[in-house]
Amino acid sequence: MEKPKRIISPEVLRKDRIPPGQSVYDDLPILHEGIIPNIKLAEWTIETSGLVKNPLRLSLNDLVLLPQIELFCDVHCVEGWSKLDTSWVGVWAGTLADKTMIDPKARFVIIHAAGGFTTNLPLKDFLREDVILAMVKDGDVLEAEHGGPVRLIVPHLYFWKSAKWVTGIEFVEKDQPGFWEKAGYHNHGDPWMEERFSPERARQKNKA
Repeated sequence: MEKPKRIISPEVLRKDRIPPGQSVYDDLPILHEGIIPNIKLAEWTIETSGLVKNPLRLSLNDLVLLPQIELFCDVHCVEGWSKLDTSWVGVWAGTLADKTMIDPKARFVIIHAAGGFTTNLPLKDFLREDVILAMVKDGDVLEAEHGGPVRLIVPHLYFWKSAKWVTGIEFVEKDQPGFWEKAGYHNHGDPWMEERFSPERARQKNKA
């Protein structure tokens, strides 16, 4: 197998590498809603759906056999912590987009995860060169508590957009806010713009 191509996220090279309101942590905290799903690796699959010409259904082995990317990036949580210099290995999101042949009408991506969780991304964010479906973290197989077997990594947005336990990628024309977005988090989530909460929830917090 070829050595993974190494990508350095542009956010690592920013002059303002640490977004406003963030503190640097040495470890990567484990945070999630509910319990960690019991995923049997031999039965796990990821599917592409929606506005696509070639729907895919890939096993973990299928994903491993695709060209791999080693991503060096920072991650930033909406709760105020940042972990610098993390390393992930996986498949570039654009590889699956190319293979599934997206309809030109698609403008957004809905990420589906075990337990019924979803999150939403504009297609242009999903197709950045530093967005991957990760299976390895810092040289080790991605553990379940960190989102294994497969986690989306979106370094330029708050970390809730990097959905754990991914099972599906749906391409759609109209945006569909996901679990945390419906709960009051910002629909986009840019850390440097401090897009932590929806405008309505932000107003409520300011009044409290």
